[in-house]
Parts: sequence; C-alpha cells; structure tokens
Amino acid sequence: MLNYFKTFMLMVLMMSLFVLVGRCVGGTNGMIYGLLFAAVLNLGAYWFSDKLVLKMHGAKEVSANDEPHLFRSVQKLSQAGNLPMPKVYVIETEAANAFATGRNLKNSAVAATRGILDLLSPAELEAVFAHELSHIKHRDILIGTVAAIMAGAIMMIGDMARWAVMLGGYSSRDDERGANPIGFILLVVLAPLAAVIIQMMISRTREYAADAGGSALTGNPLALARALKKIEASSLGLPLEAASPATAHLYIINPFDRESWLVNLFSTHPTVGRRVKKLEAFSEGRAKPVF
Repeated sequence: MLNYFKTFMLMVLMMSLFVLVGRCVGGTNGMIYGLLFAAVLNLGAYWFSDKLVLKMHGAKEVSANDEPHLFRSVQKLSQAGNLPMPKVYVIETEAANAFATGRNLKNSAVAATRGILDLLSPAELEAVFAHELSHIKHRDILIGTVAAIMAGAIMMIGDMARWAVMLGGYSSRDDERGANPIGFILLVVLAPLAAVIIQMMISRTREYAADAGGSALTGNPLALARALKKIEASSLGLPLEAASPATAHLYIINPFDRESWLVNLFSTHPTVGRRVKKLEAFSEGRAKPVF
C-alpha cells in the first residue's frame, strides 16, 4: 500500500508542478492548460506507462519457444516467489541490462537485452531476474514506470522552454498577459534537475531492497554480485543506446552512470561497489536478505 500512496503523491506533485509551470509560461490560462495536461498525463501514466516504456526501448515479447532458457528461468523464479508469471521481453542490443515494468502483479513484465543474455552465466542471469521479480513483489514497478513517464514529460517541457528562450520566445507583452519571464528561465535550469531528483528519491533505496529480495529468492547473493560487476564493466564500453535519461532508474544498473563523485551524487542508483558489499554481507551471514 505504501508504494500506491507514493504513486498517488507523485501524481499530485506532478500536477502541482505543471500548474506552476503553466503559471510561469502563460499566466492564468497557462495554469488551466497545465492542469489539463497533468490530468491527461496522470491517467496515461497509470494505464499505459508500461507499454510506452517497452515501446520506447524496442522490446519484443518472447515465448518459451523463442527463448526457452530465459522463459523457463523467469517461470521457475515466479513460482518460487509465489508470483504471477510476468510477460518476458527481449531488447535486441549488444548492451547488457535488464528492467521490470508494469501496473501491478498481474500486469507485469521483465525485459532483458540480448547483450545480458550473452554476457552472464545461467546462475548470474537467474540472479538478475530474481532482482527484477523482487521489484515486482515489492510493487516498485508502478511508481518506477510512472516516474519514468513523468520525468520524460518534465525533460520535454524543459527542452521546450530552452528553445523558446534561445529563439527569443518572450517579449515585453508576455508579462502583461501574466507570464513570468524569470520563472520561465528558471524552468529551463530547474526542470532537468527536478526530473533527476524525482528518480533518485524513488530508485536508490529500492535497489538495495531488490538486491536483498533477489538474493533471498535464489539463495545465491554472490551470483548477483558477479552479475552487477560484469554489467557495469560492459556498460562502460558499450552504452545502451535505446535507453533514455527518463527511464534510467528502471534498469538494474544505470546505463548512463560513470565513476565520479559528481555523477554518483546525482545517480539514480547506489554504486555497484556498495551494492556488492551488501551482497557479500548477505553471503557471509552478516545480514539477512528478505524476499
């Protein structure tokens, strides 16, 4: 229930933000348009966000005949975790990564890139999907997927504002109509930051919880630790071109991260090093993972 409440509060926050943006850009009329846009966005994000995210990444649904090992692995983990079988998708790219999405337990999906299927051993791949099924079990997928659509919308508005400022979209008459040129310029600066902060608030703690849940499900936390190291090393040389900054928080490893203190400060994920240390603690019995 907590994640449903968080999703509701995120939608309220987004509605308030778009009303504020509308006020800055178009005065009273802008507020009305912002409210209507936010209402449509909230409804669309709830009902169609998972489909949009999968389509954005060119994910194709596969069956047991298409990918027998992958399908059976997800099926076995779902049964072990007492979860409905999610739909299984593959993204045809050599980059290695995976994510889960969906509206609820019965409408969930897991997606893997071709690169991760080729890169990991069977035990490591199972550990990755146990992590993703843990996200489904914890009901992270709704808020994470909704946040992806919201972040994309915020970034889009920021881009529109940036182009308007660059092309001289403001005149002295704008202030007479109730718009606020200073607020408009602030929007250009703050919109991308707001999107990142929203993703950070949602993503960081849930990655630790999903690591713990996946480790409990497989009983093999070191397999996930090895998988994370391999995916990180692969992503440094082969970034995921299909990924968007708006959806980066959905992946098991952020496809845009690089090792620097500034990047890690604004990262949507904890560092792989910190996650590996926790997984090693689970393996040594110094901490107990719970699915």
